[in-house]
Amino acid sequence: LACGDVEGRLDTLFGRIRAIQSKSGRFDMLLCVGNFFGSTSEAEWAEYCTGVKKAPIPTYVLGANDQGTVSYFPDVSGCELTDNITYLGRRGLYSGTSGLQIAYLSGTESQEEPAPAYSFSAKDVTELKTSLLSSPNFKGVDILLTSPWPRGVGAFANSTGEIDTKKCGSKLVADLASSLKPRYHFAALEKTYYERLPYRNHKVLQETPQHVSRFIALADVGNASKKKYLYAFSIVPMSSVEPAELVKQPQGVTENPYRKSQEAAQKTKASLHAEEEPACQFFFDLKKHQGKKRPSDGKERGNSQSKQAKNSQPTGPCWFCLASPEVEKHLVVSIGTHCYLALAKGGLLPDHVLILPIGHYQSVVDLSSEVVEEVTKYKCALKEFFRSKGKRYVLFERNYRSQHLQLQVIPVPLDHCTSEEIKESFISQAQEQQIELLEIPEHTDITQVAQPGTPYFYVELDTGEKLFHRIRGRFPLQFGREVLASEALLALPQRADWRRCEAERADEEAQARAFRQDFQPFDFALR
Repeated sequence: LACGDVEGRLDTLFGRIRAIQSKSGRFDMLLCVGNFFGSTSEAEWAEYCTGVKKAPIPTYVLGANDQGTVSYFPDVSGCELTDNITYLGRRGLYSGTSGLQIAYLSGTESQEEPAPAYSFSAKDVTELKTSLLSSPNFKGVDILLTSPWPRGVGAFANSTGEIDTKKCGSKLVADLASSLKPRYHFAALEKTYYERLPYRNHKVLQETPQHVSRFIALADVGNASKKKYLYAFSIVPMSSVEPAELVKQPQGVTENPYRKSQEAAQKTKASLHAEEEPACQFFFDLKKHQGKKRPSDGKERGNSQSKQAKNSQPTGPCWFCLASPEVEKHLVVSIGTHCYLALAKGGLLPDHVLILPIGHYQSVVDLSSEVVEEVTKYKCALKEFFRSKGKRYVLFERNYRSQHLQLQVIPVPLDHCTSEEIKESFISQAQEQQIELLEIPEHTDITQVAQPGTPYFYVELDTGEKLFHRIRGRFPLQFGREVLASEALLALPQRADWRRCEAERADEEAQARAFRQDFQPFDFALR
């Protein structure tokens, strides 16, 4: 059992546990997070200390969160407070006889060093992480106990209600949870119950699959709103679970809520280091200069560039840079600030369109944040537009043997096939050609599975479902179009090759005019 803030209401807590155990059988232990003692604890606590009353279950508690309750915890390294109630200590790892590993951190976050007796500091967190991460083959811990919530835990998740996780909670706890990868993380202090959707601890298709983590915040014991303050769960120690079973991803699993903040922190750290040598950056070239530093001119392979800097110049004439004379501007149907929309040359259907960046970007993973934002706006507008016509769109990108990003958007009638049938068609036709097309989990962005410069093909439905293939050798250039043109979907096999579908310019102009007029109510660029 896990429990939220007890606030000294021991009789209420243990009375409830006795009732639960009489119905459901005995539990192995009770883990208490948040404030175990309150301002009126003395009378009740005295009865447990003197042996008049006894906890009905082995109970493990975290330490003080304020100066007023520090005196209840005589030994910072942990001790038995009374029969069947144990204070775990300031920080550490509790290992049960079954092999269950419980990491714990007492108190609230402090910026002071050393931290007050009721707080923890960055040093405490670093030392706890170091002691555990240095263990050979460390995969994570079974349970993490903290009193504060981790900052940002609500990212990618189900609603946290009135709690704003961007402001609430501890950044240090978020860092600890990210590093220790607990299967269960319990916290309290916010007087509410919240069970977050499980989140993954690896980057899909980039890292070896790992177990998921579950965050559960518990309310205070006996609260008037009857919010949940006790959580019952069964767990087999990680060390006893088969690896394949351990890494199974449950339905509804989300992205890791802490990854972005960690990456931002690393970037901040890197920029601070860069500011220390403002005059120039240096790279080592042992062959030419025998280990001496030489200034970088920004052309070295190791030089990292910002997202904005990736708006590079094409190596030759580009058919899709809007400023290029090569662009067939009569096909353009909408122009935004960073992107534009154009009918496809030799389109599979009359309303087959392309979303294209105005500047020169090779792929989605190279886009700057403002371009990504406008691409998303065009996707939303096209979804609304096509749905108004009884259609759903299928979008695909081939980052292979192309120099300018083209997001191909092709509508499919809603009554013609389901999104599941579209996915099955892509996957089955990929298998026929020995192409491994994998479904990317919900809430995962393409930039999380592909690095800039990586050749890939990906499909996206207007439901947000995505399929991804990392290209390692040859790849059929018309694959996406061929699947959609197949008998299973649009039944237009004769239009699978765009070169056979070119129309006269006058016909193209008429199609573009018609599309512009139809799309106008949905075109945010005109507002």
